Amino acid sequence: MEIMDFIWLAAAVAASIIEAAVPALVSIWFVPGSLLAFLASLLGAPIWAQAALFLAATVLAIIFTRPLARRLQKGRPVSTNADRVLGATAVVTEEVNGLLGRGRVSVLGNSWAARSEDPKLVLSSGQQVTVVRIEGVKLIVTPASLTKGDQ
Repeated sequence: MEIMDFIWLAAAVAASIIEAAVPALVSIWFVPGSLLAFLASLLGAPIWAQAALFLAATVLAIIFTRPLARRLQKGRPVSTNADRVLGATAVVTEEVNGLLGRGRVSVLGNSWAARSEDPKLVLSSGQQVTVVRIEGVKLIVTPASLTKGDQ
């Protein structure tokens, strides 16, 4: 075996190890090119031919597999279940006071920090509210009587 045989084989092994260690597709494209160049080196092809085969196989691997890999990686959106609370009726467990910037509600069995859609509105404990939106980790709520009256 000549030095180029070892270099191409090492490139294929290194690209495989990097691909296994990184959670995204970053180096897998170099494996077929390295293996093809390794085979060419074993058969006695000149270095320029080995490099050309490496480049061609790598580019073809990217062209033919990258779109498929992107589609498979993208997948479907993962729901965090936070969107389940939108439009749900919640119960104020701690006074929601926009001026003081505090308050909690219970919705679907979970306790959330909450803020009133109208910052001047104070919602008392035990009052039913409707979840309008989520901002960060806080639910923005409005009195349930207001949302039912609007419908």
